[in-house]
Amino acid sequence: MNVLSYSINTLKGLYEISGVEVGQHFYWKIGGFQVHAQVLITSWVVIVILLGSAIVTVRNLQTIPTDGQNFFEYILEFIRDVSKTQIGEEYGPWVPFIGTLFLFIFVSNWSGALLPWKIIELPHGELAAPTNDINTTVALALLTSIAYFYAGLSKKGLGYFGKYIQPTPILLPINILEDFTKPLSLSFRLFGNILADELVVVVLVSLVPSVVPIPVMFLGLFTSGIQALIFATLAAAYIGESMEGHH
Repeated sequence: MNVLSYSINTLKGLYEISGVEVGQHFYWKIGGFQVHAQVLITSWVVIVILLGSAIVTVRNLQTIPTDGQNFFEYILEFIRDVSKTQIGEEYGPWVPFIGTLFLFIFVSNWSGALLPWKIIELPHGELAAPTNDINTTVALALLTSIAYFYAGLSKKGLGYFGKYIQPTPILLPINILEDFTKPLSLSFRLFGNILADELVVVVLVSLVPSVVPIPVMFLGLFTSGIQALIFATLAAAYIGESMEGHH
């Protein structure tokens, strides 16, 4: 019962964390809910970029690929390699999910460094990368949790829950808590790194506007790509673990 109570408190804490605010925000009222409008706006921009790129790439496929087709085929092979390495031979059905996570996070992270969100004026708050908001990272982490639970249950049925008493029933509380801490670590890692990168750039631009921020921005682009890869790799690893059993 103590484990169940702690797990429920952890979920409540995750929900409360989604209300964390850094700076001012622009809100919309949708039904009885108050949502961060700037997150939806920038997320839609990222989705349009991804869909537009996909449509342009697949509408005229060539037997001998062009530069653009070569680039997207390389990305697909990269995502397939990551999925196969972490999940195993049954990685195929999970490539779209892992690829969507990676591309959305990657483009979102880069949009914070490359797109001039700040010049677009809002009634309140300002625009920033979608992953700069804890709501986005918590949502992505919870989707990952749903995915690996679904993977384990679809593969093993109720026998999936046997992993919680492996290698010994004594570890039952720890194994249960592990599944509730995974979304916490995923969401905080991504949110913290992206927010920190953008804050560092903003501070340096205000202090030394001409020289210092440039190498920091390039470093931010590199770390943004690494964060997208880490999130997608961990998501694939969790799915593979749930299908194969506790390691």
